[in-house]
Amino acid sequence: MNRFSVYPIGKIESENESMKIVLDPAYRAGLKGLQSYSHVQVLWWMDGCDNERDRSTLVESRPYAKGPDEIGVFALRSPERPNPIAVSNVSIDDVDEASGTINLSYIDAFPGSMVLDLKPYTPSIDRIEHSSGPDWCRHWPKSYEESGDFDWESEFNF
Repeated sequence: MNRFSVYPIGKIESENESMKIVLDPAYRAGLKGLQSYSHVQVLWWMDGCDNERDRSTLVESRPYAKGPDEIGVFALRSPERPNPIAVSNVSIDDVDEASGTINLSYIDAFPGSMVLDLKPYTPSIDRIEHSSGPDWCRHWPKSYEESGDFDWESEFNF
């Protein structure tokens, strides 16, 4: 098996119910131009799942209330996976290049989570106009914006 190194570029922080990404000084120059985008894709490390048990879990038992009895981790967004890498599409409130800070409305990461990379969200590359999924989740919101008002807690068994 090939091995490689991944170096965190910053971390998620929370302050007074607002969330932000704070980059290490060595990576702050990379923020140049990001303020022109409304959203960014954040690749981050789910360090709470970086253990032998979670990394060896390949099939989950009934993680979704309306889903199948078993489903593989590559067919869901489970934190239990061979490499605990998460991706979140988030709205950018503000970018401060000097301090290396990206202020966010929300991100589904815990404060202290390490950020591995950032990629601007661009509809021409990232949006799939005609996508499909299994029947059991077709009632889920069709967009990030609609997700905020959806009762997600009734969908999960964890």
